[in-house]
Amino acid sequence: MNPMNPNRDAILARLAGSSLPVSGDVLAHELGLSRAGIWKHIQSMRKQGIRIESYTGRGYQLKSDVLSPAMLQDQLGETLIGSECMVFDEIDSTNREAMRQAEAGADEGLVIIANRQTSGRGRLGRSWYTAEHDSLALSILLRPDIGPEKVAQLSLLTAVALFRALSEFVPGLGIKWPNDIMYNGAKIAGILTEMRGEPGQVHAVVIGIGINVRRPAGGWPEEITRKVSDLSTASGRDLSRLDTALAIIRAMERGYREYSTSGFAPIREAWWRAHAASGQRVRAHGSNGYVEGIAEALDNDGALLLRTGGKLQRFIAGDIELMDVN
Repeated sequence: MNPMNPNRDAILARLAGSSLPVSGDVLAHELGLSRAGIWKHIQSMRKQGIRIESYTGRGYQLKSDVLSPAMLQDQLGETLIGSECMVFDEIDSTNREAMRQAEAGADEGLVIIANRQTSGRGRLGRSWYTAEHDSLALSILLRPDIGPEKVAQLSLLTAVALFRALSEFVPGLGIKWPNDIMYNGAKIAGILTEMRGEPGQVHAVVIGIGINVRRPAGGWPEEITRKVSDLSTASGRDLSRLDTALAIIRAMERGYREYSTSGFAPIREAWWRAHAASGQRVRAHGSNGYVEGIAEALDNDGALLLRTGGKLQRFIAGDIELMDVN
């Protein structure tokens, strides 16, 4: 569960920044390593499944969709979100690692990314499938000056940020309450928010984001029974995890600053405009069965307000489905 080796990180960043092969001599000179050291790192990364092609007399060229801290931070510049990035080859859960880092005193804005998760989690105790090099599993550590009762607002803020970021690649996305990102009725991305705190005070909030960047080569696992899609299929072009991660981090930076200066109201308005079921008839499923009604509003606690008969009913946990969509 160690983070990516810094020398391999530097090699990957250099290869990713070039559209042409880069010679071993150039890599060795720029990174202060021997050519034999470069070759050993290349071989190790190949064993991990990273495609790096060799061209006689020309050098190495990266062919896999990989991420490294240097790739991210070289393009992010001075930001709060992404001020530090850690990329793991394999980890139990990016949320769990972000919380471990929080408890060890990590600063706000830390971003954790994993190529593989062994215990990825979603909402309501569900598992989250992470396809190596085809999915993006990303967690962000925040330390907001808010009370625990307002943490749900950060989940909705993240949904708005995801909607904004992914809409750069795919038109026609929508949010499904509370924070799934949907395309033509299929889920593309989800969010899991977790908190550490005490009455009246939040110590740390971890925002976990899972995104299907492309369809796995072997197809979706049979245990995934819900309708899912991916960004590359929806956009009609092969998207990279790097571009996706950069778009999300930048959108989160914008949204978090907006929230810090202007409060929740503009975020709630943006969420309602992007919500796929705003003003529509839905069936809301919870622990006590289901309720049907018109999705009429979103309150400050993140509850969906349903018009059932002549009264409004707050729906605070569970899932919804649109009733008028074939």
